[in-house]
Amino acid sequence: MTSLAPDLDPITTATDQPTHEHAWSVESRHRTSIGHLLYVRCAECGTRRVDVQSHVYEPPIALSRHLGSADAAAVRG
Repeated sequence: MTSLAPDLDPITTATDQPTHEHAWSVESRHRTSIGHLLYVRCAECGTRRVDVQSHVYEPPIALSRHLGSADAAAVRG
């Protein structure tokens, strides 16, 4: 089985530098053709992110950049 890691690099910018080490907690998980999509949230600051885990024995890979609470409010409009 091949790894999806090279094809699924997270989107990063200079502003993505965290002010602390995030403690990711899975809010929900959905099975897809590429693995499980994990919707995660930092327990400390509330930042959210979407990860993919192609196999149960592999660590999740970030699919999206961090979305803080102020960013989420702007997206919702």
